[in-house]
Amino acid sequence: MIDLSLLPDGGVRWLDASGPHGDIVLSTRVRLARNIEGFAFTGRARDGERLRVLQQVREALPGIDGIADNVLFRLDELTPVDRALLHERHLVSKELAGLDAQHPLRTGAAVFLGDRVGVMVNEEDHLRLHALQSGFALQQAYESLDKLDRSLGNRVPYSFHPEFGFLTACPTNVGTGLRASVLIHLPGLVLTKEISKVLAGLQQMGLTYRGLYGEGSEVVGNFFQISNQTTLGRTEDELIDHLARVVRHVIEREEEARQVLLRDAGYIIEDKLWRAYGTLRYARSLSFDEAMNYLSGLRLAVGLKLIIGLSVYTLNKL
Repeated sequence: MIDLSLLPDGGVRWLDASGPHGDIVLSTRVRLARNIEGFAFTGRARDGERLRVLQQVREALPGIDGIADNVLFRLDELTPVDRALLHERHLVSKELAGLDAQHPLRTGAAVFLGDRVGVMVNEEDHLRLHALQSGFALQQAYESLDKLDRSLGNRVPYSFHPEFGFLTACPTNVGTGLRASVLIHLPGLVLTKEISKVLAGLQQMGLTYRGLYGEGSEVVGNFFQISNQTTLGRTEDELIDHLARVVRHVIEREEEARQVLLRDAGYIIEDKLWRAYGTLRYARSLSFDEAMNYLSGLRLAVGLKLIIGLSVYTLNKL
């Protein structure tokens, strides 16, 4: 079993509810896709090339602020359980972990994890740099990742085209290679049946939504991952600013929906949320979906101050 004590807070510091709007926004992630010049993209690279990519990154990271004291996990040397554990904690992607038949485990698959930033090696692209923070913290996450990207780019030659920008294995990532996302809890909009309008509006504004574990995952517990779709034709700052403005509007809509629930169906909502509390406290066996839905109700109860003395941090950890 991997030693999680090597990671700050066991690798889930992003769950500590310390960030802005922590009662509604669980976490913020910013990711940059990069490839190293002179090597075939990961999907076409041979084992030896992928191992050389890993070695280049390993030699380049010492001395870089934020990730100098990193922990390296070679996923191609870990058991399936350990790889699943890293994926569940949002520290690696499902593809890098090789958890399904579509994405078999690759030689040289690895992740370097620092305090709030990490570098996945030999995923769809040679490098996936990512920052993960608690709450609604897009600008902070991007700034820490930008520092890492610039420092690493000075030591490792990135594949870059003067017209198209950073070159990536998938055309949808070409340009900035940036994907920013916010994991947000929207039970108010779901219960008031306003969620479909909000999600349709996101798509009209060039954003997309996914479930708790990103692409291909289902929405459970009323958690939605909202992210940008385009990476080409806009600067990183423009993409971050656009996502931030839209997410702020969604937060306002969620807060309004919660007040509508209290005003128009206070007794019904209170009964529903206390039932969730009772089930979680006294049940002896719950499925994942059940647990997530009841925890969603409990998060809403805490946000509406219907239950006192229970912290969002505790609910995040559960």
